[in-house]
Amino acid sequence: MFSSIGAGAYKEGLSTTRALDAHFGHPHRRYRTIHVAGTNGKGSVSSMLAAILQSAGLKVGLYTSPHFVDFRERIRVNGEMISEQRVIDFVEQERAFFEPLYPSFFELTTALAFQYFAEQQVDVAVVEVGLGGRLDCTNIITPDVSVITNISFDHQQFLGDTLAKIAAEKAGIMKAGGSVVVGETNGHADVREVFVQTAASVGVARLRFADEETFPTAECELKGDYQRANLRTVQCAVDELCKQPYYSKRLTDEAVREGLMQVCELTGLRGRWQQVGERPAMFCDVGHNAAGIAYVVEQLSRQEARVLRVIFGMVDDKDFEEAVTLYERVRDRAVFYITQPSTKRALSAQRLAEAARAHGLLVEVCVGSIQEAVEAAMKDASPDDFVLVSGSCYLVADYFSTCA
Repeated sequence: MFSSIGAGAYKEGLSTTRALDAHFGHPHRRYRTIHVAGTNGKGSVSSMLAAILQSAGLKVGLYTSPHFVDFRERIRVNGEMISEQRVIDFVEQERAFFEPLYPSFFELTTALAFQYFAEQQVDVAVVEVGLGGRLDCTNIITPDVSVITNISFDHQQFLGDTLAKIAAEKAGIMKAGGSVVVGETNGHADVREVFVQTAASVGVARLRFADEETFPTAECELKGDYQRANLRTVQCAVDELCKQPYYSKRLTDEAVREGLMQVCELTGLRGRWQQVGERPAMFCDVGHNAAGIAYVVEQLSRQEARVLRVIFGMVDDKDFEEAVTLYERVRDRAVFYITQPSTKRALSAQRLAEAARAHGLLVEVCVGSIQEAVEAAMKDASPDDFVLVSGSCYLVADYFSTCA
């Protein structure tokens, strides 16, 4: 699994995916789809769209990654996880076919998700890209709209070492005759040009840049500052869907409002500037690359509190030097509890602590587990402090598994 061993689990190309898809009778052709790619915000945008579609009375499949505690979190229908028995049956019934193919974890999971959505007779499935886009195994679908949330540096070893190269990989989900919504280009003209050129060469029917349009103010259950851009992206995607007869009468203003205000309840979304405790206020967030951490630090800098207590850990393929540089902004108010996620990909707590101290951050403790870090932070905290768990999806998963 990529989540466990990183690059060694990455499998490029769609040949195995197409073999699995043919074996199961092309299940993704039996329902409508929406495809969501991008560096950050894919999970939030996918979940918001799924919640809106559910509120519109549709039966909705939702495929996301990674999971926090239970593998089944990745595959949901109207918010309900796939059953344990269905996963067991899938492996037992199909292993004779798939074992000779040596599929990756994600290829097999995607095949299961697409098959399950067909069995459940969903009306539409919202499908989050796993990594990149062009060669991602979800990229066999022909969606009603393709969404690319944003472009920033992450997974450069697979996607390229410039934003333009990364954008080209994400743009690979564009389909001829389809509609495409790009959430934001952050002023990068070269990134915007990649999307324009790819759309033209593929034959996209319509390309929209959400950050160049204006939408009505809308309330959303997700309160992280970075959700404003995600919300605008969702509004643009919904507007684009409403141009299609299937959706135009279903996606009412009421359905959009209800969906946005019940995202977590309807889809099971967690870990996005989520409050998990009071007095002291305690939040967790899955921001794990430079762009995501920058948003987290920006919001943290405005947080009212006596002391900011940051429980922080990362995996070893992220730019931890850039991360601790970003946290310099709050070093006069913050105390750090450095730890590491329970994965083989973890960046050692000692190495991260050394980098943090070199940048002038006050490291209170350096421990090997999230449980130790949380215990130390809560022991030190007063009711007026603010505690944050962040730095990695896997660290937040550890929190949910052992501390919540």
